[in-house]
Amino acid sequence: MLILKEEERKAFKKPFGEIYSSVAEIKKTLEKYKNNHQLIISIGDATTSNLINTGITPDIGIIDHRIERKETEKDDELSYFHALLNATNPPGTITEELLDTIIKAYELNKTGNKVLIVVDGEEDLAVLPCVITAPPGTVVLYGQPGEGVVLCEVDRFKDITEEFMDKFKGDLPWKSI
Repeated sequence: MLILKEEERKAFKKPFGEIYSSVAEIKKTLEKYKNNHQLIISIGDATTSNLINTGITPDIGIIDHRIERKETEKDDELSYFHALLNATNPPGTITEELLDTIIKAYELNKTGNKVLIVVDGEEDLAVLPCVITAPPGTVVLYGQPGEGVVLCEVDRFKDITEEFMDKFKGDLPWKSI
């Protein structure tokens, strides 16, 4: 398990991509990615729900039934996905279980399945293992509290993400992926 060091938390407030005020603002861009068969991953309940509400179901969605630490109602997100996976990931960590579940979601997606991962704990740091393990051309969307949604093109952020992964304490076999 990787644990985010307290002194490193501020560094993670900077987005890994461009911030947009809403998913609706970038709908045409997302449709272009879809038309080019690029993988779209959403992280967070609000981001995933907002994507679905604009008519775009992410290839992989990662939620924890919380928005800004407040429990949300369990909507019918599952009806938009073909497969449901679960992972435990305590706040401020990246567990091997979460990493393995993300990799399994990629495998399921290769066969045409849209996958929803429900995290018991917190999905906030899932952007890091998603970027590290994503196929080329993938885009990851996640919420930036109080600002909007971040669009992260993984090809542009893999190197910096690896640097951020090194700021954690603990061990996780992500470098062997």
